[in-house]
Amino acid sequence: MKPVLVIMAAGLGSRYGGLKQMDKIGPNGERILELSTYDAIKAGFEKIVFILREEIKTEFKELIGNKLEKYADIQYVIQDKNILPEGYSVPVGRNKPWGTGHAVLCAKNVVKGPFVVINADDFYGREAFKNIYNFLIKNNDENQYGMIGYTLANTLSEYGHVARGICEVENEYLKEVVERTKIIKKGEAAFYTEDEVNWIELNYNSTVSMNMWAFNKNVFEEIESGFRRFLDTEVKIDPLKSEYYIPSIVNSLLKNNRITVKVIPSQDKWYGVTYQEDKHIVRSAIEKLIKDGIYTTNIWKEIKPKCTMNI
Repeated sequence: MKPVLVIMAAGLGSRYGGLKQMDKIGPNGERILELSTYDAIKAGFEKIVFILREEIKTEFKELIGNKLEKYADIQYVIQDKNILPEGYSVPVGRNKPWGTGHAVLCAKNVVKGPFVVINADDFYGREAFKNIYNFLIKNNDENQYGMIGYTLANTLSEYGHVARGICEVENEYLKEVVERTKIIKKGEAAFYTEDEVNWIELNYNSTVSMNMWAFNKNVFEEIESGFRRFLDTEVKIDPLKSEYYIPSIVNSLLKNNRITVKVIPSQDKWYGVTYQEDKHIVRSAIEKLIKDGIYTTNIWKEIKPKCTMNI
């Protein structure tokens, strides 16, 4: 079964100040997730699942989805904080979604084989899609997953804090990944905090996860059981803000020797728009990629509509 691409596009964009997954970033009105889907289709992906919030689904389809349906099989999944296991309810006063782990879990009923999950607002680069697709095509071990690894120094924002999965890698395999939700850049160094008081320096050249993961279908059982534990423990401690992250799921499985994770290093430069001020950096990067011939001014002219593809 060919790998499926799952794109998490339900974010609120609170630090950005709007729905960055639908914002036109490039010089010709390109959205980051359009470049990602273009790169994914070129790599071999034929089915794409978008995880959305109900309130943006109609607008998303009108602006983006209807165009992409010409080139790939598109499905939509809704992430809602009320989608919980039987016997659980949303804490009074909670508005936040449950996080990336919950987002992936919402796709359980439409993903029937190996899949790659990414963020809608991150630019991963063409080689990353080729490499992770090829990894899944060749992978015969259902308990071996994959991850595209980036260098921390290449993923920080000049304009505020970011969240990154800090990785320990040994012989090309992931040993541990820890989600640090508040990392800032100071000169040529990076620091994180967990209490807003104490700042701890990170290795500036650490390998980090940008949420580009390759999974097999069996991960859904692990995510589901882990989500119940999360609701029973962390939500009781912080009912309004705790989140269930993909790195936490992977780390738990690694610690219990349930899986291995091949780290596929990316030589591509990662770009993202955590803040409005990041936009001009990403726009300049896309302009250079067009100038260098990586993309054209109309990317979709290069891809045949799916009705003429051999699928």
